[in-house]
Amino acid sequence: WTEGLQLMSIGEKRRFWIPANWAYGENPGGGRPGGLLVFDVELLSVDKAPEPPKTPEDVAAAPESAEVTASGLASRGLSAGSGSIHPKKSDMVTVHYSGWTKDGQLFDSSVLRGQPATFGLFQVIPGWTEGVQLMVEGEKRRFWIPAKLAYGENPQGGAPGGMLVFDVELLRIGR
Repeated sequence: WTEGLQLMSIGEKRRFWIPANWAYGENPGGGRPGGLLVFDVELLSVDKAPEPPKTPEDVAAAPESAEVTASGLASRGLSAGSGSIHPKKSDMVTVHYSGWTKDGQLFDSSVLRGQPATFGLFQVIPGWTEGVQLMVEGEKRRFWIPAKLAYGENPQGGAPGGMLVFDVELLRIGR
């Protein structure tokens, strides 16, 4: 896809034959198709990608000024919110977020995708479930989530291990 789309002009249609070794391989897991993949693609538009968020200076460890809960979750407010209600574990929330490993590598960001994420607080890592419940709508907060509240030290499936740092902006509680 990456190589093929770069060959196209807006409005153009092409068929791509993508060999297995440039796709998901011969026997991928997770319900992905194996072998040669064929796509018919029409390029409708090209938009400039959002700028990646800057890596925070304090990703290696939480600063002394951070609030720390009994579980070990550390956080500090980046900007105040306008809401007064905190979400519950059973609530759906809409957020913008970016996540870094403690060595400063950005591993996920709704900001880069240009689309906020909506999910149930019961569907995410424990550090998110606990941390977002501390927030109100409109608030932006940085979290230092210890491995035990994230994916662990040596997770499977490509998830990042160790302590993780997230900047989270709570846009909305509920759908």
